Amino acid sequence: MTYAERLTRAPWEIRRGDLDDLRAAGLADEQMSDAAQVIAYFNYINRIADGLGVDLEDSMPPDPRDAG
Repeated sequence: MTYAERLTRAPWEIRRGDLDDLRAAGLADEQMSDAAQVIAYFNYINRIADGLGVDLEDSMPPDPRDAG
């Protein structure tokens, strides 16, 4: 299971070894913090949307870069 999957599905199972694996792959502590925050943010947004029955694609404004 990847770090992102574990943080999403079973965050209580994250161990020092998971973080050591990320460091061994070349990530600095700041990068691991950034990754954890982005993963957690998307999990949060998806959980809120699911809990409210909101389709995120319909509720998000169009990307202006796609108008081109």
